[in-house]
Amino acid sequence: MPLRRIVPLSNEGGAHEGDRELRSVCCYCGTGCGVRVQVRDGAVLRVRGDEDHPANHGKLCSKGLALADTVRRDGARVLSAQWRESRGAAHQDIALDQALDIAAQKLADTILTHGPDALGFYLSGQLLTEDYAVFNKLARALAGTNNIDTNSRLCMSSAVSGYKRTLGADAPPACYDDLDLADTVLIAGSNMAYAHPVLFRRLEAARARRPGMKVIVVDPRRTDTAAFADLHLPIAPGTDVALFHAMLHVMVREGRINRAYIDRHTDGFDTLMHTVEAYPPTVVQDICGVPAADIIQAARWFGSGGAALSLYTMGLNQSTQGTDKNTALIHLHLATGQIGKPGAGPFSLTGQPNAMGGREAGGMATLLPGHRDPAVAQDRAEVAALWGVDRLPDTPGATALELFDAVLEGRVKVLWIAATNPAQSLPDQARVRAALEQAEFVIVQEAFAGTETLPYADLVLPAATWPEKSGTVTNSERRVSRVHAAVSPPGDAQPDWRLAQAVAQRLAARIAPDKAAAFAYRDESEVFAEHVRTTAGRDLDYSALDYGILDRDGPQQWPYRAGQGTARLYADGAFPTPNGRARFCDVRYLPPADALTPDFPMPLTTGRLRDHWHTMARTSLARVLTQHVEEPWLSLHPDTLQRLGLASGALARLRSRRGSVVLPVQADEGLQRGHAFLPMHWGSAYMAGLGVNALASPATDPFSRQPELKFSAVAVEPAALPWQASGWLQGDSVALRARLAPWLRRFDYAVVLPSSAGGVRIRVAAAQAPDNDVLAELAQSLDLCQADVVFDDLAQGKLRRVAVAEGGLRAFLLAGDLRAQDALLSWAAGGKAPASVSALLAGRISGPARSRTVCACIGVSESAILAGIARGCDLDGLKSTLGCGTGCGSCVPEVRALIARASTRVDICQARQPV
Repeated sequence: MPLRRIVPLSNEGGAHEGDRELRSVCCYCGTGCGVRVQVRDGAVLRVRGDEDHPANHGKLCSKGLALADTVRRDGARVLSAQWRESRGAAHQDIALDQALDIAAQKLADTILTHGPDALGFYLSGQLLTEDYAVFNKLARALAGTNNIDTNSRLCMSSAVSGYKRTLGADAPPACYDDLDLADTVLIAGSNMAYAHPVLFRRLEAARARRPGMKVIVVDPRRTDTAAFADLHLPIAPGTDVALFHAMLHVMVREGRINRAYIDRHTDGFDTLMHTVEAYPPTVVQDICGVPAADIIQAARWFGSGGAALSLYTMGLNQSTQGTDKNTALIHLHLATGQIGKPGAGPFSLTGQPNAMGGREAGGMATLLPGHRDPAVAQDRAEVAALWGVDRLPDTPGATALELFDAVLEGRVKVLWIAATNPAQSLPDQARVRAALEQAEFVIVQEAFAGTETLPYADLVLPAATWPEKSGTVTNSERRVSRVHAAVSPPGDAQPDWRLAQAVAQRLAARIAPDKAAAFAYRDESEVFAEHVRTTAGRDLDYSALDYGILDRDGPQQWPYRAGQGTARLYADGAFPTPNGRARFCDVRYLPPADALTPDFPMPLTTGRLRDHWHTMARTSLARVLTQHVEEPWLSLHPDTLQRLGLASGALARLRSRRGSVVLPVQADEGLQRGHAFLPMHWGSAYMAGLGVNALASPATDPFSRQPELKFSAVAVEPAALPWQASGWLQGDSVALRARLAPWLRRFDYAVVLPSSAGGVRIRVAAAQAPDNDVLAELAQSLDLCQADVVFDDLAQGKLRRVAVAEGGLRAFLLAGDLRAQDALLSWAAGGKAPASVSALLAGRISGPARSRTVCACIGVSESAILAGIARGCDLDGLKSTLGCGTGCGSCVPEVRALIARASTRVDICQARQPV
């Protein structure tokens, strides 16, 4: 595939004359940051922010800056098609053409035998719009089923439903420039500092310029985002509807609404007010756990008359009341007329790089291209005409969880999964994996080896990934950007749309030869040209766009008409509803579906880490991204730890109604007492059991069908696993993780993780020491049958071995005695070697204490920052002396928190001094 818009680099920084640089887009969150990719001899050298891209103006977060480290062409990638002739058989490499024939024949046989609805397609917000367009056409126009959905169902579908229900269309009305112009910013259910770091940096800069800006954060935890707020509302999980109703109650009572706007541009307000009357702050404070005075303050700031902007994401969306939460928040904007003007509007921040593009292309069971509805006959007819087919199916399609239920129930026989990892990401993993086992045939189209879903595949198709694909994505502010391929795909890997096209052409030859021409695209530009025609005359109309315009004029926001994009929607008060008026909806607070009981008394929330993303298939490949948080852990308030009899670092068993996991615990004063928090990234590829989402509830929102991933009722208890072993081995982390993975299935607690020191860490625990054969096998798996230093006491279940190479550490294993672990890991990471390894293993000396990395970009540890603070450095001093915060800046909130905690300790010590 030819590279597009490749321009020579300047010779600054030692660039070679043959180096090339091209513009593309980051493949992580929905911010849609522009990047510049430097290429030499077919390899990516580095990635930097694109100063000309309007989404980020050259800024990148830690993940974006580390993109070059994730571009692999080795065993970390799926390089060839694979097939297993029967369940239980090993996957065998086969020619790609053979794999495409197998896929097409299986689809054809299933359609002819069981009907088109025996097929299911499960896609991803990581696909490009062109990928979505071809898959959608394949499923609906050729195969004849609406059973096509995406993992965006897990993150954005409640936002879609909320926008459509109130404003009439799935269209965020605000833009990133509004971050600079807002007078009040309400952040609800979003830890922007971690999930959308570049936008958070922009908000920080905006408030620094305009100190009068008020920031309100609604979050059960005191996150880095909440610490930035002027007002933090730590609500009980799931009570957002009650909170927003109480705010509206205050604004109405105090005359802070825009009655003229309500009367001129909306319907349903008076009906809603009958419900809102029952939600005064004095009542809601008992529901939400937030003082009435704080609710009143939030309402007054929001309704002050200045521009009010709300930013929200998974804390609202991933709920059985997700649509109602979105709706209740949008009500605040409609009631105050805070929409369609600079600095104002309800702004859903998208979780995946192209969740928006997927929605535009109709790549969900409940959507058709151009924001059409598959339940509406006229919409189906319009798309059929655009695609050149007689009709589209009218049977409702299965959404994500329904699709896997249909597999489990035998209604869906063949499941095609592309660019997503449901054997980690979906809730209630036991049920999901049972469905994958029962499916008659599973096709997995994947770029990265080692994902939890690949072992369930009967057929594997090798997919290209960033930066090997060309096409478009749409970010959170409705901005369409060009993605350019920088390098060719490795092995037999192909762009996702090419694989879908190839199967479609083969399938058409078998079941509908007259439709083969519908998939005769020469390149992705033809796919895009067909796609944009589906937007013509619709609310999102960008039918005038083509690749030439995007390459010449840069990214454009829709609707794009008369050669110009649109920054904000609904400035004229006209909405895409049948009567042109926005709608207030009579919604009421309901508690989460997973009820707290004496058996499961603790609310568990989940969320993202700063340097990891989704199921870590990509971020785990970059060593720098493993340094901030190295392993899965459960956070509890210090008082909760004490009540449960757990010390920080101890292992605990975490149970829900659906499953259990064993994890180390850590104290977090940002949590409420009796609450728990768990990062969502780790699955069974990294830890024993079925991963974090084994705990999660499959209950879904009745409108959006989005599952309640953010809340589970759980119990926590000591795990009683006193015997532990810890090891480390130098080498390629992907290959070593594959080698050590069987240990994950042999212990109640086990982790196999890429290490911040490079190589791989393993840690296991058991109720008692395993027998000597198991210990010997564990040593062998770490290449420690022969070690340079050995201190074994097999009778006590203790085995301590160290191997060195060229003066550095090559491997270690500590079984039954972990005292030397931190010192050895510090040495592995390039720290000072112990004075005597033998004395260290024997316990006669102690090594240096390890300190976690706070600044991933520069590699600055917490201990170094604390030492700088002790020397009197403020934030600017730490930046200038240590460099922390001078890369992407994502560590700045944490550095500020360390400074604040140190200041608090000084104040306490001074207060205790005798007068």
